[in-house]
Amino acid sequence: MISSFVLFSAVEALSLERLYGMFSFGVSAVAVLAGLIVAHELGHFLAARLVKIRVEKFSVGFGPKIASVKRGDTEYMLSWVPLGGYVKLYGDDPEAGINDSDSFFGQPVWKRLMVVAAGPVFNVILAILIVTMAAMVGLPESSMKIGEIQPDSPALTAGFKPGDTIEAINGTPAKSWRELVETIQKSPGVSMSVTITRETGEKLDIPVTPRSREAQTLEGKKVTVGQIGVTPQQIITRYSPPMAFVKGLEWTWNITAMTVWSISKLITRDIPADQIAGPIGIMKMAGDVAETGFVSLLMFIALISVNLGILNLLPIPVLDGGHILFFSIEAAFGKPVKLRHQEIAQQIGIFLLLSLMALAFYNDIMRLVAG
Repeated sequence: MISSFVLFSAVEALSLERLYGMFSFGVSAVAVLAGLIVAHELGHFLAARLVKIRVEKFSVGFGPKIASVKRGDTEYMLSWVPLGGYVKLYGDDPEAGINDSDSFFGQPVWKRLMVVAAGPVFNVILAILIVTMAAMVGLPESSMKIGEIQPDSPALTAGFKPGDTIEAINGTPAKSWRELVETIQKSPGVSMSVTITRETGEKLDIPVTPRSREAQTLEGKKVTVGQIGVTPQQIITRYSPPMAFVKGLEWTWNITAMTVWSISKLITRDIPADQIAGPIGIMKMAGDVAETGFVSLLMFIALISVNLGILNLLPIPVLDGGHILFFSIEAAFGKPVKLRHQEIAQQIGIFLLLSLMALAFYNDIMRLVAG
């Protein structure tokens, strides 16, 4: 009786601890996502102020306001629903017919385009700043030194040892671990000579034949790649502020290009739709990344910021990209798109977004069910 009670209490305590941990992380994840959305809205706010458009409200959160303060023409609000924020511009309703000099629709089309595009651009800028900060703290990077060797692997059979530094493959210097992996993956079953330097300083040429392994590309295609079974030692590299900023630019550019590529492959269905993740999946990934360290979490936040910016640029009505499309048509033809046509397009856009959200939630739930 006593032992059963103790066991029940332990299980109950563990469950409560796990529930508390999940709740705590869920709150943190929502706060991060809300912060990114607020940063997005801050871009619209700053651009509007720059071109002299009156900003009536800037709210952190949605719904009923908790507190507010008015400075000039703008009411700054803190609202109850902490899922982002919004900016209310004076005269931003085309049906109202407000064309004052400080109203949104009273501005030339290029200024309206600037204000709408500022949100996604600000998300990208934020990613650059986050990665810059992470690079100054220290980024984990792969060295050319072997960290671990898999059991029963070609590398173990050939005589590689942890601590060996890989210098070259077939006489060609190995400049990075990524380049090394790419070379090995392209050579399944092909014998190669790997030049290594032992920790003792001894230099050796070791013959090894990568074994064939089946892998899957991002498009879901099965391919055969080579593998010798080694992983690199991780080193922490800290960058000076100027070099950290360059690192931030490079990383954000690469992630932006990859995001655009991924979206195009999803549209052409080269990447399966079941790869789309929703809020639950993102929170799960964020939790996994957070366990690896603060810097990794910063990089993940920067990744989400870039994705948020790029997704908002899609030419779907109700998103920033949809407004950019309408204003671009207005700039090209000298007159705005008819309101009726805009309303129909927005209804289609809402349907597409709701369908995408439903698919993302379905994928998240199926992943949870499948473990």
